Amino acid sequence: MRRSDVPVLSASRLSRRRMLQGGVLAAATLALPGLARAQSGLAIRIGYWPIAAGLPFYTAVERGFFKDAGLNVEVQRFAGAQQIMEGMLSGRTDGSANGTGSGNLAIGEIAAPGSFKIFCSNPSNVDHVLDEVIVPVASPAGTVADLAGKRVGSGPGIQNVTLAKTVLERGGAEGATVVELPIGQHVAALAAGQIDGCYTLEPTGTIGRLNGTTRVLESGVIAHYVLGDPKAPWFGGSASLTAEFIKQHPAEAQRFVEAYGLGVEFVRKNPDEARQYLKGYTPIEGELTKEVPLAAYTMYDEFTPQDIEYFQKFFDLFSEREIFAHRLMVESMLYQRG
Repeated sequence: MRRSDVPVLSASRLSRRRMLQGGVLAAATLALPGLARAQSGLAIRIGYWPIAAGLPFYTAVERGFFKDAGLNVEVQRFAGAQQIMEGMLSGRTDGSANGTGSGNLAIGEIAAPGSFKIFCSNPSNVDHVLDEVIVPVASPAGTVADLAGKRVGSGPGIQNVTLAKTVLERGGAEGATVVELPIGQHVAALAAGQIDGCYTLEPTGTIGRLNGTTRVLESGVIAHYVLGDPKAPWFGGSASLTAEFIKQHPAEAQRFVEAYGLGVEFVRKNPDEARQYLKGYTPIEGELTKEVPLAAYTMYDEFTPQDIEYFQKFFDLFSEREIFAHRLMVESMLYQRG
């Protein structure tokens, strides 16, 4: 759907409704910032978390790539990546946009082997920024180690909490306490003095910097402290489809992946123009979209052996910490074109 066809609603005016009953899913909301609907056909329900990494998905919706492929894509907004994974497991959601935690998807895969197929991931590092530790603008902290003994926020869900704890431990912040908070509350909690620092994801750092309340202490922290190289690709978020959807609707699944790939290509070639599509999907609005750093993107057929090695090292952290019941091999989750 072209932007001229249906206007993009501001974040405060997004149409919302309760999803179907049950557990965490009852709290998920359905957002319609330019919802792409074909005249008829199968509805493909894709969940997203309102962070900058989902930009290829937002772009594909707003530029009509899905509609042009004859697809009816329903955009489902969730409060966190874990809820997206649970929605996919329960059959209420067919896939995830980029920015959905790869670790969250892996936990679902361990619970129900063969359920998730990753077709695009969003590697980030010190050059392609998604993850960062931020502090109040007047904080005396100069390094992660200076957060020793402090209260440090993190996003919701096991992936965010585990990574926040790992960054603090490996960064020398002994005795720091991790406080789980919705990502939309990170800047406000820092400004109010409720926490002393925060492991967060863009566009949070940009929002705090531009309103003068927070500053970035260090970016690309997962590449640095988990992968051991600030420039290593951290495949922290992934776009995926359920294996059940792929099995039942192989033609639609392939067209969806191809249309999504057009979104990735547009972001790569036209990053400045693509940034406008953060509006309505994330808390960033208007001219502020120009300030947001962007992650990189890797499609399923672009992974190199080294990419997979770094992706596996990330997964292995969760095995080492006994969050995964057993070691999960990344390659088993990668989408294969039929």
